[in-house]
Amino acid sequence: MKGVSATKVKARFSNYLEQCTEGPVIVTKNGRPTAVLLAVSDEEELERLVLAHTPRFMGLLDNAEKRIGRSGGIEHKEFWRAVKKGRR
Repeated sequence: MKGVSATKVKARFSNYLEQCTEGPVIVTKNGRPTAVLLAVSDEEELERLVLAHTPRFMGLLDNAEKRIGRSGGIEHKEFWRAVKKGRR
């Protein structure tokens, strides 16, 4: 991973956007990492990336995993029946 100061990124942003297609570019401020420039190949990947860094969504996933751990979850067919029923 390449590290670069925020000042340099600001001065040559398009250059670093191109470089991030080869790998993540770590942006630093006062010598400390503050951001990452990542190339995104498609909208699904972008959505996964954003959701993975959304505290509310991650909390929902964590709660769902705990409920499944306690209850054992539901069967695949039962899940899809519930989904279809909810659409009506």
